[in-house]
Amino acid sequence: MRITIRGTVQGVGFRPAVYRAAQRCGASGTVLNDGSDVVIDTDRGDELLRELMAGLPPLARIDSVSKENTDYSGAGGFSIIPSGNEGHGASIPADSAVCGSCLKEIFGAGRRAGYPFTTCTDCGPRFTLLKGMPYDRPLTSMSSFPMCPECGREYGDPGDRRFHHQTICCPECGPGYRLELKDGSVIRDDPIGKLAEMLDGGSIAVVKGWGGMHICCNLDILPEMREWYGRKNKPFAVMARDMEALERYASPSDAEAEELLSPCRPIVLVDKIYSETTELLSPGLDNVGMFLPYAGMHHLLFSKLKHDALVMTSANVPGEPMIIDDGAVKELGADAYLLHDQPIANRADDTVLRIFDGNTQFIRRSRGYLPFGLPTDMNGDAVALGAQENLTGSVTSDGKIWPTQHIGNGEGLGVPEYLEEAVRTQMRFVGCEPRIIAEDLHPGYSNRKLARRLAEEFGAEIRDVQHHWAHAAALMADNSADSCVVLALDGTGHGDDGTAWGGEVLRADFSGYRRTAHLECIPLLGSEKALRDLRRLRFAIDRMNGDENGDFTDAEASVLSKLMGKSVVTSSMGRVLDALSFSLGVCSQRTYDGEPAMRLEPLLRRGKLIDGFETVTEGGVVRTAHLFSGIRGRQDKADVAYSIVHGIMSELVASAAEEADRAGIPRIGLTGGVSYNGTVSRMFRDMVKSSAHVPILHKSVPNGDGGISVGQAAIALRMIQ
Repeated sequence: MRITIRGTVQGVGFRPAVYRAAQRCGASGTVLNDGSDVVIDTDRGDELLRELMAGLPPLARIDSVSKENTDYSGAGGFSIIPSGNEGHGASIPADSAVCGSCLKEIFGAGRRAGYPFTTCTDCGPRFTLLKGMPYDRPLTSMSSFPMCPECGREYGDPGDRRFHHQTICCPECGPGYRLELKDGSVIRDDPIGKLAEMLDGGSIAVVKGWGGMHICCNLDILPEMREWYGRKNKPFAVMARDMEALERYASPSDAEAEELLSPCRPIVLVDKIYSETTELLSPGLDNVGMFLPYAGMHHLLFSKLKHDALVMTSANVPGEPMIIDDGAVKELGADAYLLHDQPIANRADDTVLRIFDGNTQFIRRSRGYLPFGLPTDMNGDAVALGAQENLTGSVTSDGKIWPTQHIGNGEGLGVPEYLEEAVRTQMRFVGCEPRIIAEDLHPGYSNRKLARRLAEEFGAEIRDVQHHWAHAAALMADNSADSCVVLALDGTGHGDDGTAWGGEVLRADFSGYRRTAHLECIPLLGSEKALRDLRRLRFAIDRMNGDENGDFTDAEASVLSKLMGKSVVTSSMGRVLDALSFSLGVCSQRTYDGEPAMRLEPLLRRGKLIDGFETVTEGGVVRTAHLFSGIRGRQDKADVAYSIVHGIMSELVASAAEEADRAGIPRIGLTGGVSYNGTVSRMFRDMVKSSAHVPILHKSVPNGDGGISVGQAAIALRMIQ
């Protein structure tokens, strides 16, 4: 019998598992990687399969098994033979936290004692060190580290858990760490221990891990860290020594604890325990991003550290990609740099997620969760290049959509190049030769140049996709739905009428969409300036209402008044939340993306519904401006915030339900960056259920702009069909 197995079957110890299954049942034959598949030729196919399925490696996932009856004429015994074709299909697993068995070795007395690169077939980096397929040592970052005789013995021993472990290494033959100080001196003797001393003493350092680098410091020096890094208010992620330490700073639910402890080791947004320290970590927010050690280096560092938690934030110049070059990172001006000599093949930021209603929602899907192929019933090859902020790309092949890792904000230096690198890597992994290149409708986005290069290279068609239609398509693809009525609520996206959308009710499928309702449009006085100086939003709203505004001098107000009829207008729910945040004294200026709305969320969580903030829908337009009259100086800020948002959501859901009934569609969905707000999501869920429809939310694809490329890809696939 010839057996072909597809799925996550490379880099997980799959061939050794087949070998051991064959030994147990006395089967003869061979096993090899044939591109992205595992192919077994054997004289006892059914028996071998039963044994294999009973003892699959922990990181393996099987998508399909095909069997072909053949006359086996090979020799007796069973062997692993060299890999076949280069192959396509990202069948390797994501990076996985170092396992318990390897940790015992790291903290034991054997030859890998204290060695931070200790991993086995059940754990360790995969995607971040892979250069090509199939997953064999020459195509990984370990290609320049030949195995020593002792590692070679383990590699060839069927009874060893490192049997055919492609990145096997030890202190004799593998990569190593060094500590480089600000003055240029280099410490190679116990560099992790020396770094722990420096961090305990208040130093700011950069540490190189699997998929990139982190800036880190202890929590006692948070004010100095914010001053040094130039991040006045932006939340910092915190890595805690263990769950006991983590629970001194935050209160994870059972579902959140499960994610925190998973081999993926994401950053999870968890309700914080209020203290001076946690308020400095995430000013004005109810939650804080927490995660646990996942690399051997992290565990060794905490074992030598007096502090029980560290700030761990991606090492990058704000707006630019995470740095992976040992030389370039010195420009940050840290006190010390813990660096290693294993090349990073694919950089990957930490994944960030939250739990809503017991379900995972990704804010940033990256390390630990890639490669990831979203199944679809549409076939074909396409490339999608996302939007501008929280950028990802996606490629399609063989009935799946494969998003790239989180890239960054498109206007940042080096981001377009990083996007191209990530997209081309994914194309190579899955064998995508695109017929369509999908891009955002906005004419000024930086990734449009890449779209034209790829289109010319592959003779592909370029398709502009409206931003909120892509949001809707991402939600549908995420929920295996062909059509939906969707609330697409976010900051802004280029509308097909030239205005800035962001508070939309769309009836959509993968072939097209119809805008059936939207929020009242507000002028963005000074365009981008209105996104940061929130006074401008409130000034525009006051002018719409005929109310006085005392936030500007007479001369400034005169200039802004002249812009009222000339500025681009927006229907954005995000801008409504920004204006509400400013009007209630929560946030006066945006210092990072989403800050005003994020700082409003604690008020919304505590508010209750009061009268006086109802609104109406006229001609498909949900009125919002009048809700702001008379709210300045209110003492019941939480109730005001809650009631205004409740009134707006009630009208949006009512419009969606009416359209869903008219079209005979049972589902109403919520997508866009605003849907990360827990109160908004709860309002939506409860209102949709009350309307006798089925609410759908994101679960595998990011709600925000990180999911745009998935929606674009799904729309491109429908065009190919």
